Amino acid sequence: MHKGRVAFGAMDEVVFGRHAAEAIPEQLDRLGAVSAFLMVSGTLNRETGEIDKIRQAIGERCAGTFDNMPSHTPREAVIAAANQARAAKADLIVTVGGGSITDGAKAVQLCLANDVSTIEGIDAIRVRGGEEPPLKAPHIRQISVPTTIAGGEFSHIAGVTDERTHVKQMLRHALTIPRAAILDPWLSVHTPEWLFLSTGIRAVDHCVEGICAREAHPYSDAQAIKGLSMLTQGLQRVKADAGDIEARLDCQIGTWLSMAPLSGGVPMGASHGIGYVLGGGFGVPHGYTSCVMLPAVMRWNKPANAERQAIVAEAMGHPGKDAGDVLDDFIRGLGMPRSLQDVRVGPEHFDQIAEQAMRTNWVPRNPRKIDGPAQLREILLMAA
Repeated sequence: MHKGRVAFGAMDEVVFGRHAAEAIPEQLDRLGAVSAFLMVSGTLNRETGEIDKIRQAIGERCAGTFDNMPSHTPREAVIAAANQARAAKADLIVTVGGGSITDGAKAVQLCLANDVSTIEGIDAIRVRGGEEPPLKAPHIRQISVPTTIAGGEFSHIAGVTDERTHVKQMLRHALTIPRAAILDPWLSVHTPEWLFLSTGIRAVDHCVEGICAREAHPYSDAQAIKGLSMLTQGLQRVKADAGDIEARLDCQIGTWLSMAPLSGGVPMGASHGIGYVLGGGFGVPHGYTSCVMLPAVMRWNKPANAERQAIVAEAMGHPGKDAGDVLDDFIRGLGMPRSLQDVRVGPEHFDQIAEQAMRTNWVPRNPRKIDGPAQLREILLMAA
């Protein structure tokens, strides 16, 4: 018998197929915001006119712009943005950019609500041992316009890197999920191909690990299977034609669906757990971690969940095939890296990665039980 809990989070709405410069002012009107603080892609701000269009559209309600969030959301940048937003007396944060910016704004929400103004202060608001500390609820929320497709805009979880230890740590509160997500496929044309496609594999990873989890249930399956199908087809179409706007929107909607397992209480597995370590500790881009690890994790897990993996292969258009092989071929076909060597992580680091990954939230939830670092090292060797 299925059992579980589906949490319908504190996101009000998703707007899709609209230009951000049209949709953002409507959200400000809806929410009564008069002091919107923009956290945006530096590339979009400095090398295109897209952010200027948004600033012009919201006019005097723009309270300031922060455009210096590096990848993996380092604490230093979070604090800089939080202090700037505090000084601007922001009543809403608007993000336009990739997952690091989206996560950065979630962290800023918690910093503002809990009077955190220093790098060390983040220790008081981060998750420890899987448990949130006592937190004041965010009162300054965010809306997000993603330019990549890893899916963080549909989650209340943020990953923030402590650069002193090179460890990515989790921040979490039910109200850090954006009030609204705006899916603007035209804006994503500015995203470099490698970044759009690789973050798409991150969304594929959400679908796949959600489908293959022990805790999977019909609600999450329905959305993850449809999302995986849309992503499989959409990513191939974007690879073939970067100007295919409908394919880009299909990828964005597939990413939205990919987050259903997490909202439905279904955990991720070892691909996500190891990915946290590769990102925070070794600077591997967020999407590349899934490109490298997901097929290996699937092959290692197959003795425990072959029937669930068959659902993955079918959703990707290859019924009866080995899911690990299907994913491997698919990722290679997009021109993405397929080994740890490709992302400059060698066997000399495997013991360190395995030790750190055991302490992540997801490795203990992997569908094939992982008892210790030695088993993680087996997976790493398969991905070498």
